[in-house]
Amino acid sequence: MDSLEDEIISVLYIAREISVYKIPSLKANEGHRANDWGNLADPLWKGRLRIVERAGNAVLLFEDSQTGELFARADYDPIKPSVDAVLDSSRYFVVRVEDAGRKAYIGMGFAERTDSFDFNIALQDFTKRAKVALNPPSPMMADTPSPHIPTGPKKDYSLKEGQTFSISIPGKSSKPAGTSLLASSGTGDTGSSGGIPLLPPPPGRR
Repeated sequence: MDSLEDEIISVLYIAREISVYKIPSLKANEGHRANDWGNLADPLWKGRLRIVERAGNAVLLFEDSQTGELFARADYDPIKPSVDAVLDSSRYFVVRVEDAGRKAYIGMGFAERTDSFDFNIALQDFTKRAKVALNPPSPMMADTPSPHIPTGPKKDYSLKEGQTFSISIPGKSSKPAGTSLLASSGTGDTGSSGGIPLLPPPPGRR
């Protein structure tokens, strides 16, 4: 099963066209700036970029758009990322590439900001999954009950056969036991607080 999973390759991102630049050495205590790379309209190389995941590892592949020939590759480690954003643009990045144990830094640029945005999202999603895989939740923590749920045996609050309950509403006086709804539905002024209305007095004699 493990060998089968190792053979599964997932393409996390594809950019149809990117530009690669030769960049100057980074000055001390300063970040990279795309404006320092010279004429951005005249890149060192143009092609496509793919981010591929295999066996939990991600790699950036710089390939020829037509033939697929590999120009450069960069392993992406979430702990020590090989990609840095420049200070003066959201479309350009610095990538650390490797070839036979040798390391070099190249500039990379996208034609559209939406492409660079999707590139960032793909790396962020992979970083989140990789960190969860490196630090999986403890089984003891998963079995720990929530502190908001009371402990102890569950109580049965259901009504048994023949049982009733009453609700006390603030501001409402309770009716005497045995008073029925019909007794309290009379009309007219009863002159008393009872539920049965009083009959009017008989007419006087002439």
